[in-house]
Amino acid sequence: MIKYFCRFFFLAGSLQATAQTTRPVITGKLSAAVLNEVSGMALSQINQNIFYVHNDSGDSSRFFAISPAGKLMTTYFFKAKFGGVAGAVDCEDIATGIGPVKGQHYIYLADIGDNFAWRPSVQIYRFKEPAIKATTDTLTPATMSLTYPDGKHDAETILIDPLDKQLYIISKREDSVGVYSCALNFKDNDNIVLQKKCKLHFDNQGKKNWLVSGAISTDGTQVLLKSLQHVYYWKREGNEPIYTTLQRAPKIQTSFMSHGQEESIAFAPDGNGYYVTAEGIGATIYYYTLEK
Repeated sequence: MIKYFCRFFFLAGSLQATAQTTRPVITGKLSAAVLNEVSGMALSQINQNIFYVHNDSGDSSRFFAISPAGKLMTTYFFKAKFGGVAGAVDCEDIATGIGPVKGQHYIYLADIGDNFAWRPSVQIYRFKEPAIKATTDTLTPATMSLTYPDGKHDAETILIDPLDKQLYIISKREDSVGVYSCALNFKDNDNIVLQKKCKLHFDNQGKKNWLVSGAISTDGTQVLLKSLQHVYYWKREGNEPIYTTLQRAPKIQTSFMSHGQEESIAFAPDGNGYYVTAEGIGATIYYYTLEK
């Protein structure tokens, strides 16, 4: 089981799938060989029936737009701050949402993987969300470098909260994972120390319970966190901070069935379900109806 406590510091082919079933619906498969280690997924805010996905460490500085059937629509290239010839260091999650300009939608690519806890900082790349217009495109991000207030951490989960206008990162490897945050209105080349909001304590059940992804619904009222073994769901109460929401016991999604190294999760547009996919060429994309 999962226990919660808070330690405060200074702080099927369509994204509209509505199958009323507890069994997953296959919407497609990742069709392009370049999508060989997908590690994050986010719903486009302006392009209908589009996900953004990215590969894990070892890829160049790029991410992708795909259809729910798994068709590669656009490859987006950008210049990473660190990473040398290979580009970004270890991108582990992606999210969409609001940002510094009212009415503008953004993509947040989280280069936050740190398996050996050696990185002096981790990076968030924020892009103005583009309309789908070509098979390739080049985007210029605003780059924020982040450090933790309590030492280095490996992380694979980013959340963008449209209500309190915060970016959240949740660490991965600890039994008691940290929930960290900063404001969304950062500027290019900002260096920011995250605030630690609380801890979520997981009983030690090994690597399958390490957190690998998360998502907040477009309206900000629902939260998903994913380990390799479980999908956890929370309903927000009013305008409470997300870290308060996460301290309550979640609704474990009993219908979720692991199909390999699934490190990606995204809400459906209507908030009534979610999508997951795994690493590997030709990985299947699954839709699940939410158990609320």
